[in-house]
Amino acid sequence: MSVLVLVLAVGAACCLGFGFVLQQNAAQRAPLGDFLSPRLLLDLVRVPRWLAGMGLMVAGMALGAVALGGGELTLVEPLLATNLLFALALSRAQTGRPLGRQGWGGLVLLAGGVTAFIVAGEPRGGSAVTDPVRHWLLIGVMLGLAVLLTACAGRARLTWGPTLLALAAGLVYGVQDALTRISGRRFSAGGPAELLTGWQPYAVVVLGVTGLILVQSAFETAPLRRSLPALTAAQPLAGIACGVGFLGDRLRTGPAALAWEAGGLVAVVAGIVLLGLHPAMPQGTGESGHDRALERR
Repeated sequence: MSVLVLVLAVGAACCLGFGFVLQQNAAQRAPLGDFLSPRLLLDLVRVPRWLAGMGLMVAGMALGAVALGGGELTLVEPLLATNLLFALALSRAQTGRPLGRQGWGGLVLLAGGVTAFIVAGEPRGGSAVTDPVRHWLLIGVMLGLAVLLTACAGRARLTWGPTLLALAAGLVYGVQDALTRISGRRFSAGGPAELLTGWQPYAVVVLGVTGLILVQSAFETAPLRRSLPALTAAQPLAGIACGVGFLGDRLRTGPAALAWEAGGLVAVVAGIVLLGLHPAMPQGTGESGHDRALERR
């Protein structure tokens, strides 16, 4: 494993974690009438705290893209999942709450699970799958499930909606990471001309904007603990599926290795849930959507 890829991926996770907290601090006060609408971004762009969070998020995505250019998706994605550790650190600084057993337990599970998956799986590159059916089938399943989750979220806006939106955003971002990896390969092979003649970089932009609207809609309707864990868990799982499914990433497949890899992913998800539900995570302002709508008038 390249030390540079490790540093870039962890740096990206740090920027993303801090950025998510700042974005949710601002998005929770947005009018609910902007739910799942591009107007939400137009409202938030006037909020300095949200712009700071977006700046960190963009920096994190840029670092993540560079990491994806030098490492396999199955290696980078689990490292990006540690963004929740940094989100909790900033939230803890804001609230002053100690980690306690729940925080330390989640930290150990997340860090240990990432380590177990990487050490046991030894992610390495390989030849990309050339079968277009397999390629499009996997992307179609991921994005189709994201659409289904978004439709269900619209009917359960103030109950399960934020969690469903975050899951949908995680799937979208996982596919975006895979296409970012392909775009990086095209750029390395033929420079800007090769990159811009493919559809992948344009899809990366579309998926990025779509994921952003989903995430901000989740952030505006509920505290961070009800959205960020789902987002953080779904993205690496989707990315790993794409990496193995059509990017040619390879993992060790012996019985012991598979058991450790599966156990590592389960530990990652469990750690994410524990950290996401930690009392230090932002609780929101407690304002109702009606109150916020009146405030905007």
